[in-house]
Amino acid sequence: MAKGNISVDSENLFPIIKKWLYSDKDIFLRELVSNACDAITKFKTVALSGEAEGSDAYRVTVTVDKDAKKLIISDNGIGMTAEEIDKYINQIAFSGASEFLAKYKDENDDSAQIIGHFGLGFYSAFMVADSVEIDSLSYQSGAKAAKWICDGSMEFDMSEGERTERGTTITLNVAEDSKEFLEEFKIREILRKYCAFLPVEIYLENANEPEKEEKDESEKPEPKPINDTNPLWMKKPSECTDEEYKEFYRNVFMDFNEPLFWIHLNVDYPFNLKGILYFPKINHEFAGIEGQIKLYNNQVFVADNVKEVIPEFLMLLKGVIDCPDLPLNVSRSFLQNDGYVKKISNHITRKVADKLVSLYNTDKENYEKYWEDINIFVKYGCIRDEKFYEKVKSAVIYKDLDGKYMTLEEYTGGKEKAEVYYVSDKKQQSQYINMFKEQGLNAVELPSMMDTHFISFLEMKNPDIKFKRIDSALADTAEEADADDENNKKLVEMFKDEINDDKLKIEVSKLKNKEIPAVILLSEESRRMQEMYKSYGQQFAGMADMFHDEFTLVVNSENSLVQKLDTLDEETRKLVIDHVYDLAKISHSPLDADQMSRFIARSNKLLEKLY
Repeated sequence: MAKGNISVDSENLFPIIKKWLYSDKDIFLRELVSNACDAITKFKTVALSGEAEGSDAYRVTVTVDKDAKKLIISDNGIGMTAEEIDKYINQIAFSGASEFLAKYKDENDDSAQIIGHFGLGFYSAFMVADSVEIDSLSYQSGAKAAKWICDGSMEFDMSEGERTERGTTITLNVAEDSKEFLEEFKIREILRKYCAFLPVEIYLENANEPEKEEKDESEKPEPKPINDTNPLWMKKPSECTDEEYKEFYRNVFMDFNEPLFWIHLNVDYPFNLKGILYFPKINHEFAGIEGQIKLYNNQVFVADNVKEVIPEFLMLLKGVIDCPDLPLNVSRSFLQNDGYVKKISNHITRKVADKLVSLYNTDKENYEKYWEDINIFVKYGCIRDEKFYEKVKSAVIYKDLDGKYMTLEEYTGGKEKAEVYYVSDKKQQSQYINMFKEQGLNAVELPSMMDTHFISFLEMKNPDIKFKRIDSALADTAEEADADDENNKKLVEMFKDEINDDKLKIEVSKLKNKEIPAVILLSEESRRMQEMYKSYGQQFAGMADMFHDEFTLVVNSENSLVQKLDTLDEETRKLVIDHVYDLAKISHSPLDADQMSRFIARSNKLLEKLY
């Protein structure tokens, strides 16, 4: 048995770091600007300790010089000596963050978070640059400016620098294959994406833009930072107004529809988590795919819709989450999957559930107005997360046939065992609805495909509660006709002979509404399976036909037209039977193109017989 140390060839490692460390090429600018902000944060901390005199004007400046093919990032932060450049730059993956935080832990608080931790971000500059220069002057008294130049190989040049003010300037000599990063609009776009909320003011300048002559020095426009250093989520909820929440929503998500409501997260223990989650107005059932949760780490944008942190069912929301404690990997593009992340995810879910229940209990009128937009999200969340269901189940509401909202308990009257009647399409099922109302019965509206899954979920959680769509429930309320009655037998034979479908069941019943000649019924179980297969797409669409033989045509023996069928001539009787069958089908679901064509042609024939 032998033991030893694994060796790393730095000449092979450096090209890997330069080219494949980050998932997106434009992240280099995020890393360099973040490092500049860290340099300023470090200096502020040093100033608090009394080791240096502070300043009122801290800034990071990004300068585009297309003519010279240079991109320059400059800060007035802590600066570096030649020895520090050798320590932190020449040693790959040696970060000074941990060392600095340990030294100044008493001065460093939550308002002065160091962004970088791995010591690799600087090398992302070589993804777009042929060579990189560092010119830095340390805050330390008597320090000399130091200059470092590297062309991306393992060799570098170190000499005395040119800076006369505290801070660091990094100059990228942009490579030919990365010329897009010399366009001002491209750099502005990247800064807005990744650095829009960094805690230090960031300014973008164009070195090739001619200076405009001003008549008066006072008329020159004041330069504005490209970022908001104190974003809304960093404030306490009590300090924010409704208009500020709405304005932030419009600016960040470019959505000019007002959000329904929002949740402001502000947690210090057991982890540091801040953010705002908005419930947007949803225009259709699957609008949830348009949701966007932006993940930040110390106000630095990391990614959109990170599923490890944001549960899938919350993805239809829009918002920002900032969690400095998230265990990011070295590129800060992806999360390490561990139990800590799961705890954060659970906390966010719990906060959303608490907000929904609070709204229901304290602002029921507005909650009912929101329900049409948020019910898909709530139901999907219940199905996907049992803990979420347990917290919000008392706030799940249903609209009845009169437009009144009620809970499941209110509908059932608190009975442990009950049947819940529902409609999935008020227009399509209007005939059944009228029959229901005539019998003094009530039903709830469950119109979406999500409801098919949701009611199955509810029945699983509550085995004594059964959901039935009103067309399948009509068989429960109709008075069964005497199957041995000769007239009824004759009716069944007439319909069977004309319709000529062995799979279709035909029965005779006494429906409460005498004006309806016949209805189509489908068992609740078969209908749900049929809709489920249809929802899975084209590959399963054919399987829905398996349930064709579950349909039952119920002929109403109380209807006057049905009672007169045997008095009609054969041609007219056949037309009427086919028409009664199609009318029953129309009340159940739309006719296809061929069926509708035959229905119209038959209607014309029947009208002709009136003359």
